[in-house]
Amino acid sequence: MILLDTHVFVWLAEDSPKLGATARQRIGRAMARAQVHVSAISYWELGMLVAAGRLRLTRDLAEVRAAAERSGPRELAVDGEIGIVASRLSALHGDPADRIIVATALCARATLLTADESLLALNGGPACADASR
Repeated sequence: MILLDTHVFVWLAEDSPKLGATARQRIGRAMARAQVHVSAISYWELGMLVAAGRLRLTRDLAEVRAAAERSGPRELAVDGEIGIVASRLSALHGDPADRIIVATALCARATLLTADESLLALNGGPACADASR
């Protein structure tokens, strides 16, 4: 099972060349088994970035979500267990979305696909793979 970090979800949705060839192949194989996921918090994070003018999407965020619901990745809800695990991630910086995404990967026993160097270097976190490769 793969959990996409928010930026990786955008790279996939927008067919960005930032998504590495190995990561793209890994996603393709996992998609065939319906094993690619995105945290519900990623939609909140994207909405906040768009509202702040820090991100511009080629489609409306609701359209991006609807397309993902039709063809993947599958959305994982944030629940109480994820909230508790996220609150205990003291080694992680204060970004609440990152904490919830890491906690989601831990709770789901998923490999987190990210290009965030701080998450790739995280000790005691979920298995991670570099999305830029």
